[in-house]
Amino acid sequence: MNPTPLSPVARMAVLAAAFLGLLFDGVELGLMPVASLSVSKSLLGAQFTPTLGGAWFAKFTASLLLGAAIGGMLLGNLGDRIGRTRAMGISILFYSVFAGLGAWAKTQEQMLVLRFLVGLGVGGVWPNGITLVSECWSNASRPVVSGVMSAGLNAGILLLSQLARLWPITADSWRWVFQMAAAPALLGLAVLLFLPESPQWLASRGQEKKVKVRLRDLLGPELRSITLIGIVISSIPMVGAWAASKWMIPWADSVAGSNAGYKAATQGWWALGATLGSFMGAQLAGWLGRRRSYLLISIFSTLLTVAMFQWTAPLQSSFHPIVFAQGFVATLFFGWLALYLPELFPARVRASGSGLAFNSGRFATAAGVFLAGSLLSALGGDYPMVGTVCSMIYGLGILAIWFAPDTTKSSLSQ
Repeated sequence: MNPTPLSPVARMAVLAAAFLGLLFDGVELGLMPVASLSVSKSLLGAQFTPTLGGAWFAKFTASLLLGAAIGGMLLGNLGDRIGRTRAMGISILFYSVFAGLGAWAKTQEQMLVLRFLVGLGVGGVWPNGITLVSECWSNASRPVVSGVMSAGLNAGILLLSQLARLWPITADSWRWVFQMAAAPALLGLAVLLFLPESPQWLASRGQEKKVKVRLRDLLGPELRSITLIGIVISSIPMVGAWAASKWMIPWADSVAGSNAGYKAATQGWWALGATLGSFMGAQLAGWLGRRRSYLLISIFSTLLTVAMFQWTAPLQSSFHPIVFAQGFVATLFFGWLALYLPELFPARVRASGSGLAFNSGRFATAAGVFLAGSLLSALGGDYPMVGTVCSMIYGLGILAIWFAPDTTKSSLSQ
C-alpha cells in the first residue's frame, strides 16, 4: 500500500513542530554548560572550588547524556510502535517538566537526578523528529529540511546564550532559567493533540499489524552490520562534542571570573557557528557524497579543536573567532547524520534504528565525559590539556567512514 502524502500545509506544520522540538532540545543541551558553575557555587556554598565545579559539570553532563542515550532508544522504539508524532510529543513533555523542576533543586544530587530525567526526553526528540520529517518530505527536499532540523538544535543553544547575556546566570540568579525551560510543555501538548502522523509509518502499520518492533531485531542478521556502523559513526562526533569541545565554556567561565557575560558570549559564538554548520552538514553530504564529506569533517574538526585549546585562550582577541570556526566545522557532523541515518534503515525500524545509532554515542559520551572529568582533576583543572587530549576522538572518523555504506544515491524505502 502506497502512503498518501501529506498536504503542503501539513508538511510545514510537521517541519515547524519538529524544528521547535529540537530548538528547545538545544536549550536543554546548552543549559548546564552555561549554568553549571553558578548552580554548583549556589548549592555547594563554602565547599565550592573551581576544580570541584568542573567535576560536577562533568557529572551533570554525563547524567544528561546517559538519560538521552536511554531515552533515545526507548522513545525511538516507541515511535515505531505508537507513531512518530505521539512519541515526539511525549519526549517534549519529559524534558520540559523535569527541567522546570530544576528550579526547586536544593542539592547537587537532586539536580543530577533531574538532569538524567531531562535527558530521557532530550534523547527521544531527535529520532522521532528526524524520522517524522524525513518521511513527510520528498527525497529532493531532504538535504534542506534535514539541515533545518539539525540547525534547530544549535539554534536553541544560541537562543539560550543570548538570553544569558541579557540576564546573566550567576550563583545568586540561576533558577529563572530552569523555570523558563518548562515552557515547551505547551508545544508537547500541541504535538500530541494536533500534529498529523507520518504517512509512511501509517502504511507500514497497515502492512505489518502483527509484527512487533523490537530493539533486538536491529542486532539480528539482517540489520546488525548497518546498526553497528551507524553507532560508530554517530559516537565519534558525539564524544568529540561533549568530552572535548564543550570544556571551552567552563574554561572561559573560570578565566573571565566576575565577567559573567563572557561565558554566555563564548557559548553564543560557538552556537552561531554550530547553527550554520549543522544546517550545512546535510548540504555538504549532498554535494560531496556521504563518505567524502564525513572524511573532510573529521580532519578539520580535529585540527580546529586542537587550535581552540592550544593556539588561543579566553579573553584573547582570537579566541571567539576560533570558537566560532570550531563550532561550525564540528557540527557539520550532525546535519550529515540527520540525512544519513534514516537512509540506513527500512521504515518499520527507522526511528528505532536512528535512535539506537545516534544515542548509543551518548553512552560512550557519558563515559568519556566522566573520564575527562577525572582527567581534569588529575591535571589540576587544566582545561586546555583536557580538551586537546579528548579532541583526538575526531580523528577516528577518518578510518571509520570507510566501513560505512555509501547511501548517496539511495532513497528512503518502505
